[in-house]
Amino acid sequence: MKLLKNNIIRVIPFVCIAVLAIAVRSYKITAPIADWHSFRQVDTASVARRYTKEGINLLIPKYDDLSNIQSGKDNPNGYRMVEFPLYQGMAAFLYKQFPVVSIEIWLRILTIFFSTSTAMFLGYLMTRRVSYLSGMITSFLYAILPYSIFYGRVVLPDPFMVFLSIGSIVFLDVFTEKKSYGWFILSILLGMCGLLVKPVAAFLLLPIPYMLLMQKKPFLQKCLECIVWGGVVIAPLLWWRQWILQFPEGIPASDWLFNKNNIRFKGAWFQWLFADRIGRLILGYWGLIPFGIGMIIKPEKREGLFSWLLMLGSLLYLIIIAGGNVQHDYYQILLLPVITIFTGKGMAYLFTNTSLQRVSAWGVGIVSIIFTCAFSWYTLRSYYWINRPEIIEAGRKADALIPADAKVIASYNGDTTFLYQTNRSGWPLGFDIEKKIQMGATHYVTVSPTDNDLETKDLSERYTVLVKNDTFAIIDLTKKRE
Repeated sequence: MKLLKNNIIRVIPFVCIAVLAIAVRSYKITAPIADWHSFRQVDTASVARRYTKEGINLLIPKYDDLSNIQSGKDNPNGYRMVEFPLYQGMAAFLYKQFPVVSIEIWLRILTIFFSTSTAMFLGYLMTRRVSYLSGMITSFLYAILPYSIFYGRVVLPDPFMVFLSIGSIVFLDVFTEKKSYGWFILSILLGMCGLLVKPVAAFLLLPIPYMLLMQKKPFLQKCLECIVWGGVVIAPLLWWRQWILQFPEGIPASDWLFNKNNIRFKGAWFQWLFADRIGRLILGYWGLIPFGIGMIIKPEKREGLFSWLLMLGSLLYLIIIAGGNVQHDYYQILLLPVITIFTGKGMAYLFTNTSLQRVSAWGVGIVSIIFTCAFSWYTLRSYYWINRPEIIEAGRKADALIPADAKVIASYNGDTTFLYQTNRSGWPLGFDIEKKIQMGATHYVTVSPTDNDLETKDLSERYTVLVKNDTFAIIDLTKKRE
């Protein structure tokens, strides 16, 4: 009875952290997808929305963009062959069962669930391998860091990938203790799905071989388990990459992800990733203090090289995917587990080490948490802003006016955010209008039309104008003016 009571007491803080994580991630949950990195969010969301209209087919995901911008090839069927669309399929299924909220909200609800669960997984993992306090602080940091909050409610597959990867590690950690192959199978399933969702999950899964080889089992058995785990986990990814080759027009160019402009190891690479993204954006400068302490303190015996292998995987990710990481800050979602782990260890050291002045150590720890969140939030608050609300207004008007099967040219410099608001497939860029009409374009929509907008002016003179004001214009390309 006493043991049960103690376990309940130990669980209560994590329940409170989970409630807090869900609460802060629900901020602006109903807002349109037109905030930071909306171009990538709407590409993800449009796959789910197409599933709600056309049925769920995970093998042939489609989205709204019919242009050749991403792959270099015209994409008249709107194929979207990037991540395996498990995340979008789950959201579409939930929407079909419970259409009480929009598909966009369902996608955000799933991300909030996965992000919160990741915080719990990390807390459990660090409690097992380091200490209860380290686990609790790690979980708390993952819940409340402003960067983690924003990217813990976006419409992206990355938080789902992190959840699957950390979950795979947790289940394997349990397997190494309990020896039940049910946990081993669960670890394989989550690792398999993590790689399918985003292959960069491999960087997070780097500690897996170490965990298997450190078991107290015959060496051949441990090697066999490593081979089975790795072989089964990677096989579906290899199949998926082979499958999508049938749809080259739906595969975006990806060479730039590795070393765009030869950025790797240049001063700009260090500045953007370590100073700006990790130092300023994620840790708000002051979080570097406990993070640094966490790196220099001696690992616990049970921890071993585990945390350092996570660190190594994260560094390899920054090095290998150098172009993508410098180009977009959402790529650093993968770094959150290792950053919160080492920062949590450093905080726990400040709060418990008796060789330090207790008041000073606690002061440094508490001030670091407060300032970390404050300075990070100062930048992150703008990520929620919708800087071009006119695309929402124009999109809703177009959705109300034009036929459901219309194909739209939503001129927005190639950004698909505006196209998504129209709830139609089409092209996110003007130019070559006649070619697009031959390909099926029926309407032209633009925001902020002016006398200097020669394309809109020309089309207004040749085709029927449905709406034109200072905010937006909608032109019917199927009806020429007499």
